[in-house]
Amino acid sequence: MDRSGEPSAKDVRLVITASSLGTVFEWYDFFIYGTLAASGIIGRTFFPADNALVQTLLAWAGFAVGFGFRPLGAVLFGYLGDRLGRKYTFLVTIALMGVATAGVGLVPSAAAIGFAAPALVLLLRIAQGLALGGEYGGAAIYVAEHSPPGKSGFYTSFIQAGVAGGFILSLAVVLGTKLLMPDAMWQDWGWRIPFLFSVVLLAISLWMRLKLSESPVFAAMRAAGGRAKNPIKESFTYPGNFKRMIVALFGIAAGLTVIWYTAMFTVLSFLQGPMRVEETIAQLLTGAGALMGLGWFILFGRLSDRWGRKRPIVWGYAATLALLFPLFWALGAAANPGLARAAERAPVIVAGPNCSYSPFAKAQATECARLMDHLSKKGVAYETRRTPGTVLAIGGVPMPDHSPAGVDAALAAAGYDLSPVTPSAANIATILLVILMLGALSGVTYGPVAALLSEMFPPAIRYSSLSIPYHLGTGYFGGFLPFISQYIVARTGDPYAGLWYTWVVVAMALLVTAFGLREERGA
Repeated sequence: MDRSGEPSAKDVRLVITASSLGTVFEWYDFFIYGTLAASGIIGRTFFPADNALVQTLLAWAGFAVGFGFRPLGAVLFGYLGDRLGRKYTFLVTIALMGVATAGVGLVPSAAAIGFAAPALVLLLRIAQGLALGGEYGGAAIYVAEHSPPGKSGFYTSFIQAGVAGGFILSLAVVLGTKLLMPDAMWQDWGWRIPFLFSVVLLAISLWMRLKLSESPVFAAMRAAGGRAKNPIKESFTYPGNFKRMIVALFGIAAGLTVIWYTAMFTVLSFLQGPMRVEETIAQLLTGAGALMGLGWFILFGRLSDRWGRKRPIVWGYAATLALLFPLFWALGAAANPGLARAAERAPVIVAGPNCSYSPFAKAQATECARLMDHLSKKGVAYETRRTPGTVLAIGGVPMPDHSPAGVDAALAAAGYDLSPVTPSAANIATILLVILMLGALSGVTYGPVAALLSEMFPPAIRYSSLSIPYHLGTGYFGGFLPFISQYIVARTGDPYAGLWYTWVVVAMALLVTAFGLREERGA
């Protein structure tokens, strides 16, 4: 601190570095589960099922459970942050996260301890969700309250980039660990190392954050006796605050989070799943694209100090509605052009009197549903029709053999190569460009948000008022995105159909933000 009591330039650099790295590590802990769920390891190990698709859906349901408990963490740690301070609250959250993440790496498989395995994993995911519910608000507010006038968007943009950094770090650690051991060892136990690595990250983060002092805004408020007696209650009763929380939930948190998860997890699942890109190549491409796109968060955070917070977010939502499907169509065409040509040349039609298909059913009730189930597991796009008898047509030609082997043979004969592929150099460049453009849509909507949300709420109830709507929006709209989009794809047979969930949520967020958000820059 300088003589005036304001943080010095050196103090601010430490604040940004420690808070941003802590955010990277915290989100690494949370995302490592999703990174491995996309590869199928989590489902095979902890969620036993005869149906590989059910395993995947259950693994993504476990991912969603952590998000579902983020609002409760926001309430708990928001209260503590407004009453006890910003610094010590997010020290507790990062410690809880690190311990819970390492715990997932120590849980025995379902084959070893039965249903206790998924139960333990879900309990640890709940602990992660609680911790994350307190982390983001604390870090964002802590940096915002150290920012000089006119630089809040720029300084807090490093927190936003830290969230993406956690995803990139999770991919880097997974890929690095895989390279150091044979595949059989990785599949057996090596995948646990990235979870246990969180202990190292926890030690680094605690060391850095213990060197920080309390936020000057909170310190001044505490000295003046201005702390809220019950920040949770006052968040809902303070004049005009409930409306601001509604806008923050449905207009800000819901919209930005589905764009971000679509740009990261949906891209990774899309490449590894229906596009059949070799797993390591898909992870490298997604991680490289995300790394290249980190600058978007900082750029648009900085520009929001000039343009205001509302304008780039509204523009980003509108651009997402226009570009989401075209970008994914381009991604699919570049990732597996042979498969794209086969689907265009020889579309698959499943028809029957009752094509009611449930991805969760152990056995499908009708022949039509069994065909849909088989095609969904293969990641083959199909359309359905209603006819008196069950028909499978590929390229307009009815297939007489409806057995799994017969269907596979017919698909192969029609040019459907379902083996893992490595895209050409030109197509890899196209894939990276698409991911970079998706990253821009995420950066323009996410970069200004930490500053915006900090400016929306009064200091005495800021931690609670920010955290509750943010984690309700990101926890439920974003956390359930992989599960819901995967379910839509499985039901429809269209690998692009899950994007409608993102599109609808962003459309809602655009309306709420355009008509409900007041410009908060400089508040």
